Amino acid sequence: MESLFPIVFAAVLILVSLVVGHIIEALHFRRLAQQEREYESMLVTNLKTIPPQAAHAGAVIVVGEAVIATDYFKVFAAGLRNLFGGEMKSFISLQNRARRQATLRMLEDAKRYGARAVWNVRYETATIQGQENQKAGGVEIIAYGTALVW
Repeated sequence: MESLFPIVFAAVLILVSLVVGHIIEALHFRRLAQQEREYESMLVTNLKTIPPQAAHAGAVIVVGEAVIATDYFKVFAAGLRNLFGGEMKSFISLQNRARRQATLRMLEDAKRYGARAVWNVRYETATIQGQENQKAGGVEIIAYGTALVW
């Protein structure tokens, strides 16, 4: 019976992290959708060429950064996927959340300057590995672009 305790404990921990992680992720997606509605009127594009009507606009670089940590279930699922091979789908939602959060922070920065558009938007990504000290790790994304004020 004592030998089953670590297995049962690990299974309960994984199950709890699945449920709690799913709830936290769903709440974050809901918050992101609400915040994105605030910036619907602001034009955001990855085009390099500025439109003629904004040729004389003031320009400033704007940046937004987001770091999203993973949960233990995603680490467990990624470990299994790594063992058998294939796409680590558990990290796709982390990338998506971090990208959307970084974009929102960039738009918030643009709003402070009174910008009506953000042009030439780019993303830089980094995966933070936490394997060394038994930490879970996460994803970092930096969004940057040129805010146009006209």
